[in-house]
This record gives sequence, structure tokens and C-alpha cells, in this order.
Amino acid sequence: MTRAHSPRRTARTAAVRTAALLTAAALPLAGCAEPAATGKDAAGGAATAVPTADVVSGITKDPAVAALLPDDVRARGTLALASSISSLPGAVYLPDGKTVAGEDIDLADAVGRTLGLRLNREPASFEAILPALGSGRYDVGTGNFGVTDARRETLDFVTYVNDGQGFAVREDSALKKVTALTQLCGLTVATGAGTTFEATLEKERPRCAAAGKKPYDVKTYAEVSALYASLQQGRTDVVMSTVNGLRYAVGRQPGLRFLNAYKRLDVGFAFKKGSPLAPAFRAAVNHLIANGSYRTILKKWGTADSALATSRIGPPEIR
Repeated sequence: MTRAHSPRRTARTAAVRTAALLTAAALPLAGCAEPAATGKDAAGGAATAVPTADVVSGITKDPAVAALLPDDVRARGTLALASSISSLPGAVYLPDGKTVAGEDIDLADAVGRTLGLRLNREPASFEAILPALGSGRYDVGTGNFGVTDARRETLDFVTYVNDGQGFAVREDSALKKVTALTQLCGLTVATGAGTTFEATLEKERPRCAAAGKKPYDVKTYAEVSALYASLQQGRTDVVMSTVNGLRYAVGRQPGLRFLNAYKRLDVGFAFKKGSPLAPAFRAAVNHLIANGSYRTILKKWGTADSALATSRIGPPEIR
């Protein structure tokens, strides 16, 4: 008799597999204090280990920012946080299968410390988090959620970084730079299930037929490891994912090449629409920006180029 796996166990198993895929070559360097996370060091050298520098424990509560929290939240001192643990530099399980690391992890923990709250983190699949926020199961969610106008209709976002959509291919691909999705016509595109990338690809696919070309085929994957395996094995021709995630993954897998950023998107902590937590989170992020902790966290993960000048609540989608 086959035992059914719970969503939590499935998400965790997938994340552990991804950690093994993206960090295996770097494990001997795990003792480094603050290696680059984008696959190359500042001098363009070899890929390095998952960063281990502690950039959060010294952050303390700011009473003025904490005062913005709802009274009941401040009294209980905890929040239910759903995290999509899927790929670095966002968030991933380390090889022990228990410890999580990543930019999302550090930023959320830094905000929690600023607010004087303990975050009860629960791993969840990327596509499950946003609906669960609306139902009240979680107070806040992280998972490199891009801020789009469609999502803003039902959710609030507190921005903390600017990332975006990009592409990666095998080294032998004829693709050089994607400036229009019609360049993908006739190809098979791999992307994450339930993501803005999937939505963008599905929306724009009719343009191929309008141009008299064969439409591209979209293959979606819940596991990041399976997504890159499909590219490596030739079952797909190109991957569409986050700019920062692509750069990190490509730097750790031979035979792959990052193409270019296609569209920029602000990324934010996600909340149900009208959540009273959003103003406090925005103030906490801006406090971290002002005192330099924010820049230190992004530098650790090699994503300083994605820094925001200020955090906002639900800004319009970048066009």
C-alpha cells in the first residue's frame, strides 16, 4: 500500500533535493565566512558555497516601528510565516534537511527582530501560499513573490527587493538574448508552476500564431531541481525564472548560460488584502535600509544590485 505524502513533506523533500543540486559542488567551502552567492566571486572565479555569515542576530527591536503593530499581535509576540523553500538565493534547505538559508530567510528574520516578534516559519509550496493568506492560515508569506497588478487585486505586498524575469539556456543554444517572447516560438519553455512566469508565457503565447509561427510549449515544474534537469537533459530548450535565481543556479551547473533579464518586478512580503500588518512591515524594512542592515543582507547573497531605495505597500506593477 502506498502512503500519501502530505503537502508539507512533499515541499520539504523537493527543497532538500534542490539544495543538493545547487550546493553539492560547493560543500567543501562551507566554512567560508561570506562567499558570493551568484556563482562567481568578485574576481570572476569559481562558484562558492552557500553564505554562512550571521548578519541578523545583532538586529534589535525598534520600539517606534513595533508600535505600528496591531495590539493583539504585539501582545502575543508571534506571527505565522509561510516560506517557499525552493531555490537560492531566495531560500533553500541546507544538506542537513533542517536548516534553511537564503535572502528571504535573513530579511524576514531581520524584520521580525525589528518588530520584536518571533516568526513561526512553516514551509509551503509556492503556489499554495498566496491562496492560504486569503483564508487566514498564515499572517505573511515569502517566496520571491513578484508584485503584479493581478495579484494586487486580492493581496497586499510590502516590497523588499527588485528582481525580475529572465532566461537561461544550455551552452549550445542558438538563443543569445530574448527581447520578445515570439523569439521562443517553436521551443519548449520550462518554468515554475503557479508563478508570474507561467502567467506571462500563457498570456503571450497567441502572439506566435499571430506572427505565423508555431506556438512555444510551456512545461511547469513544482521542483526547481526538476526544472533545471529538464534543461540539462534536453527535454526543454529554455528556462524562464527569477533573474537572481537564474544567475545563482547557472553559476553552479556546468553547460548552462544566463541570457538576460526580460522584465523587472518588485518583490514583496505577501499579506491578505487590507492586512494591518503591512504598515509595520514597511516601516521595519525602511528601518533596515536606513541603518545599513538591509544592504549587508543583500551583499551576503550577492543581490545588492536588486536593492530598493525604499519599501512600499503594493506599488503598481513595473511596466
